Amino acid sequence: MLLIPAIDLMAGRCVRLRQGDLENNITIYNENAVDQACQWAKLGAERIHIVDLDGAKTGEPINAAVIREMIEEIGSAAEIELGGGIRSLAQIEAYVDVGVKHVVVGTAAVKNPDFLAQACKAFPGQIVVALDAKDGIVASHGWVQSTGIRATDMACRFRDFGVSAFLYTDIARDGMLSGVNVEATAELARVVGLPVIASGGMHTLEDVRQLLKVESDGVMGAVLGRSLYEGTIDFAEAQALVGA
Repeated sequence: MLLIPAIDLMAGRCVRLRQGDLENNITIYNENAVDQACQWAKLGAERIHIVDLDGAKTGEPINAAVIREMIEEIGSAAEIELGGGIRSLAQIEAYVDVGVKHVVVGTAAVKNPDFLAQACKAFPGQIVVALDAKDGIVASHGWVQSTGIRATDMACRFRDFGVSAFLYTDIARDGMLSGVNVEATAELARVVGLPVIASGGMHTLEDVRQLLKVESDGVMGAVLGRSLYEGTIDFAEAQALVGA
């Protein structure tokens, strides 16, 4: 199972949010996000999850130069998975051209399934769909608009588009160190029959152990954010656990 360190990127810095709040509850962990990415790669991360918060807010690739530098510095040591305000095929192409391996599409997929279908066709095996849910219901537009659609139902709608994986985030738990929602993540993987990455609430090694129990259901990995930066999970210990 992949353990994927997260970097929330804002103005070139590595920050973390609580429950996706872009205005408040922001903690700066490293003034240099490129340096932070290199640290995770040196510790053995195979994939690093980048969220361009400025891009999510504006819809523009404001941190494109930082992301490019990150990829150049890391080289082949780790793959970059990138999301945040990606709303056009041109944006996806630009990021793929500089070396982004996995592109995460969220609100744009929810708003425009045709765009998602086109993206999956144009970039096979590289499109990850973010399903951010509260009480099992998908929310969009920075988690403030409820779609009224269950995550499992939406995933099934997208299943045949060529999506490589789903990134499932329990909004209520994101950045709260309250424990990952193993049951909902595993249910999504079982229902949709495609790989699912867990996100939101990772707290201790026990969360990793619980996810390992449902790996066979299709839970392929987990994004770790605040738990790593606050030290409630040691990345080396977690890597040893999944490799055991």
